[in-house]
Amino acid sequence: MPYDRNSELPKGVKNNLPEHAQEIYRKAFNSAWEEYKDPSDRRGGAGREETAHKVAWAAVKNEYHKEGDRWVRDGG
Repeated sequence: MPYDRNSELPKGVKNNLPEHAQEIYRKAFNSAWEEYKDPSDRRGGAGREETAHKVAWAAVKNEYHKEGDRWVRDGG
């Protein structure tokens, strides 16, 4: 399920995040997909895909915040 390019990301990600944030999301998702493949590494019985999406959003929120309905890079 890893994403090879930003154009493959879910619509909610593509339609809301700037290109750079999409790149962060994609890389974090792909990394988490590998890191949490063993169910014992996930919390509360969460699925692999759910966990990877949570990690990806957390990574985006490390560099971006929402202003109104737009995602804006921190410090920029």
